[in-house]
Amino acid sequence: MTVDWVYAANAAVCLGCGAALLLAWRRDHEQAFLRMMGLAFLLHAALAPAYALMQSAQPAVHLSGLAVLVGVAVLSAGLILMGVSYLAERPLTRREQRIVALVLVIGALALLPLGPPQAVVTPALLNALFGAAALVWLWPRGGAERLSGVLLVALALNALQVFVVGPEVAERQLVMGMVLRLGVTLALLHAAGRRSAEASQLARVRFERLTEHSHQGVAVIRGEHMLYANPALLRIYGLGSLQEVRTLWREATMPEAERAAGRERHRRLLCGETDREDWSGLRYRFDGTPIRLRFSAWRVDWDGEPAEQVVVSDETAEHDATAALLHQATHDELTGLPNRSALLARLRELCAAEAGFALLLLDVDRFKLFNEAHGPSVGDAVLRALAVQLARSQQGHAETMRLGEDEFALLAPADDPERAAYELARRVRDLLAVPLALPGHEFFLDASMGVALHPVHGRGAEALLRAANAAMHEAKSVPGTSLQFAEERFERGSGVTLLAEQALRAGLKNEEFSLVYQPKVEVRSAARPPRLVGFEALVRWDPPGRGRISPLEFVPASERTGMVRALGTLILDRACAQLAQWRRDFGHAVPVAVNVSPLQLLDPDFADEVLHVLDRHGVPPALLSLEITESVAVAHMDHARGRIARLRAHGIEVALDDFGTGFSSLNMLRSLPLHTVKIDRSLVEPLPAPDATAVVKAICDLATTLDLDVIAEGVESPAQSEALRAAGCRLMQGYLFARPLAPAEAARWLDRAEPGASAALRLPG
Repeated sequence: MTVDWVYAANAAVCLGCGAALLLAWRRDHEQAFLRMMGLAFLLHAALAPAYALMQSAQPAVHLSGLAVLVGVAVLSAGLILMGVSYLAERPLTRREQRIVALVLVIGALALLPLGPPQAVVTPALLNALFGAAALVWLWPRGGAERLSGVLLVALALNALQVFVVGPEVAERQLVMGMVLRLGVTLALLHAAGRRSAEASQLARVRFERLTEHSHQGVAVIRGEHMLYANPALLRIYGLGSLQEVRTLWREATMPEAERAAGRERHRRLLCGETDREDWSGLRYRFDGTPIRLRFSAWRVDWDGEPAEQVVVSDETAEHDATAALLHQATHDELTGLPNRSALLARLRELCAAEAGFALLLLDVDRFKLFNEAHGPSVGDAVLRALAVQLARSQQGHAETMRLGEDEFALLAPADDPERAAYELARRVRDLLAVPLALPGHEFFLDASMGVALHPVHGRGAEALLRAANAAMHEAKSVPGTSLQFAEERFERGSGVTLLAEQALRAGLKNEEFSLVYQPKVEVRSAARPPRLVGFEALVRWDPPGRGRISPLEFVPASERTGMVRALGTLILDRACAQLAQWRRDFGHAVPVAVNVSPLQLLDPDFADEVLHVLDRHGVPPALLSLEITESVAVAHMDHARGRIARLRAHGIEVALDDFGTGFSSLNMLRSLPLHTVKIDRSLVEPLPAPDATAVVKAICDLATTLDLDVIAEGVESPAQSEALRAAGCRLMQGYLFARPLAPAEAARWLDRAEPGASAALRLPG
């Protein structure tokens, strides 16, 4: 009865030790030896039942117990050997594992026919042999590993007692086996705990080494407490040590409006609702200096509890550089006032909003005399002082800008634009009535002023600017400071516009419209001739007996009368017919771009119409490109996105025209499914000036990042071409290469190009 109790206790110890080792392995899967040893000890729990079966007088039961005993002994021996190899940090190779498995299988098969006691003694000897190998492997490791090896050898030798001494020591053997197995288990758990601690310490050391020398800030946060901050983070926030920022860091560095969002973001990370968060924004150093930072955060375990690890990048320099570049592109270098590009963008913005405003252009009379009499430095000082006085006198009433040389602009949004214009002129007259004081000089100035009102004198930015400029030049004929409204010019323009509206229907019916084609070329280098990559189709109207009417007059007229759809359909049909003809004549063609009006883009059937025209002429969609203006895309973003997406899905390229003159351009590039951006001629005209080149290069870099093609229009000089190419823009269009060509001349260009437009062209002289 005592022996039976000891057998049961031995089985319980085996189960308990095996379970303890497997539970420890579940906490740290890197400790693979715990799994092997745990499984082996669980198998040892079957030895007691096997011994009991072997005591039976029935041969079948006896043999079953013998088979279980041999199988458990052989399999556990293999598991212990693999566990020891992991413990010794020299895992068995696949070849070694296969050899051990083969030996164990052959041994088991060979032992069963022998019967007891040989079938029982041999596995015990095999365990002793494996234990000796374990001791050899583990002895150099020292500590718990060496103790584990000694105890494993002792455990294997203990199994031989009953065969060496006799059955009378069976109870003592089982008790000693329990003690030794408990000792092995404790030694293995100690080794596993020490190794886990060492791995954790190593990971922390590596983390600290990585973060301590990182140029990015790294912090670990839990709730309102900052648990860790590396030197880079302390430098970013202007701190000397972590003790200065452990608490209340959120209130000290984050704008109040963002604190609630920051706490919610922290909660989501710690609760596991999100794996990673990325954001950027304005923050403050502890001395109050504003900085621009980008953050990335994720959840980590810190001292056994969840925390938020944040990586911080200081983008203040990049933000300031971008702001400086934008300021340089939109402001005059001499006076610091907004420049012509800024004025055009502002005019387009106000026109798109259909707001009333007055535009006053001011030109200093006889300014050339200042430079001739006193030198350019005094002339520049006069312009700077005048800019300051104009901005100060109009503050709160109008925006002041410098357009170049001695020309300024005043822009005043108002419900009554005419009254606002008179107020602007009055304040200018009052200002010029007093001499302009400079160190060592006093100058009286006169100025000629021209005014255009929206919407009275025009509905487009360029038209209003031309109207005000023409009025200003008319004012120059009046001595002294003078003012001229654009009324007379508007009346003449209205007459032409009215005539165009009346004749437009007849012109469409009588097919008085024709297309010309301006080449688009790729400039690969200054030494290599450009190659043809496409044409832009431009519409011309030549009514009989009246001469050519400018598109600037009849296109707006077609939009006002609703005939732009018919005109757009005509242009599209003519362009596709010409493409089909070129394909029949030459076997190939290059893409042709067609301009799209706002009303066309708003037409829900526009995409179907384009596809129908292409199908009717048998023209592949890839040969057609549609150009939409930036103002259209801004005003009708939601409608434009859907129409463009459908066109692009059928292979039709869509380009954004007049790019770079509006403040919404970057948002448009991100939102619309475009293929190409077309740099406006107003940005090409000042090239190769360094500031203008910097703007073009920024546009090209951004387009490259967004996988967009870039083409520049209005290229008129080799210097502009070279500056564009150096900035990264190789596709160009302008008078430098060719004026708009009649179809026959365009065909000669195409004939000189190989299929695919791959041949270089010798430009006509």
